[in-house]
Amino acid sequence: MSEEFYPSFGILVVDDEPAWLRSMRISLARLAGITNVLTCQDSRDVMNLLSLHEVGIVLLDLTMPHQSGEQLLGQISEKYPEIIVVIVSGMNQIETAVKCMKQGAFDYLVKTAEEDRIVTVIQHAIRMVEIERENREMRRHMLSDTLQHPEAFEGLVTINKSMLSIFRYAEAVAKSSQPILITGESGVGKGLVANAVHRLSGCKGEMVSVNVGGLDDAMFTDTLFGHVKGAFTGADQPRSGMIEKAASGTLFLDEIGDLSNASQVKLLRLLQEGDYFPLGSDQPKRLKARIIASTHQDLLKKQEQGVLRKDLYYRLQTHHVHLPPLRERMDDITVLLESFLEEASQSLGKMRPRAPIEVCRLLATYDFPGNIRELRSMVFDAVVQSGPELSVDHFRKVLSRTALLAPARSEDIFESADSLPTINQAISFLVSAAMKRAGGNQSVACRILGISQPALSRRLKNMQAAKTGEL
Repeated sequence: MSEEFYPSFGILVVDDEPAWLRSMRISLARLAGITNVLTCQDSRDVMNLLSLHEVGIVLLDLTMPHQSGEQLLGQISEKYPEIIVVIVSGMNQIETAVKCMKQGAFDYLVKTAEEDRIVTVIQHAIRMVEIERENREMRRHMLSDTLQHPEAFEGLVTINKSMLSIFRYAEAVAKSSQPILITGESGVGKGLVANAVHRLSGCKGEMVSVNVGGLDDAMFTDTLFGHVKGAFTGADQPRSGMIEKAASGTLFLDEIGDLSNASQVKLLRLLQEGDYFPLGSDQPKRLKARIIASTHQDLLKKQEQGVLRKDLYYRLQTHHVHLPPLRERMDDITVLLESFLEEASQSLGKMRPRAPIEVCRLLATYDFPGNIRELRSMVFDAVVQSGPELSVDHFRKVLSRTALLAPARSEDIFESADSLPTINQAISFLVSAAMKRAGGNQSVACRILGISQPALSRRLKNMQAAKTGEL
């Protein structure tokens, strides 16, 4: 999204009247911030201009010397079918309008119509071109098994197939002008994904992050929109809002699920209309930043409860990236552990300790309610206290403390069962589950169950004997 030109593709306005061309250029810029406009007074130059410039929309006068708009419409539709053509005419001729629409025109407008009407049609056409380009880009990326720019995701360590698929989707929608919603539990890396999308977007400006969760409506409005001098008591100087600071870049709105209803209305208008009013001003400003929002909350549930506006919910999730919790991508434990060991060693100026396989297996038995952030903190703490090798006992003690602090589960896990298992059946189930979580490592399974190695071995032998007897 360029600071100088909007949209990213050109809009070619063709008319033999210089005064109307100037008027149209001014109206597009003033009413909609559309500045990427080319003008052509000689209809014979149109096809050459289309070959030289990246044009997405042609605003074409119907009655011109040399070549009529009707003739040019046929040529453009044949050679550049992806270009949207809007016909303008000095007269409202129904038959001609129908004929042009059959030839592929997007719309038929009369020059005497209000400028707002013409600009609105152009805005609609811009959105159509953007959607088609975004869809083409998404299809190209999603059909590929590899990332085009893996370096953008260097802060997100993973070998998980679902995560890699999410990266490909994020890469595919990165250049879209529409909002992106990133959801997931706290600590899964939503901010890192937002950074990756910003780097991939091609935006020249910076990414400006705002945690809107703790802002009341007045603070939300002033923080995002800014204010003019004298807007309220104490406003001695004008102040630019975060939207203006993020111009030509990305505005990242974190914890979007906590917005008040009044703030939701203002955000919805910003997304729909593309403009906003600084506090105390009656002059609108154009939104020139890409919007990325994130939340750890279930927005669909909030919308169903009436806490979140339905229209804002659907507007925000035009593109939706959902990051799974760490417990659903346990195959990443080893690579994340190695990455954090390297980071911690460099940060703390210590020799990098070796990680025994038992540590990985033990960590794989834990649910990680704090996700990646919790694992990182755990590894940093372990490196501080370790020697040449990470201590399995250290992690066991940490996980034991965490388990004690975790809220007790009050529900009956057998509530939905028709009948209760016997004691022996329950024990066998626990042993099997512990061995599965421990990856077959009996030492780790013992720690999970809180029993000795001989007791576990005896139980495994009994289970095997029972299974053999059944056969």
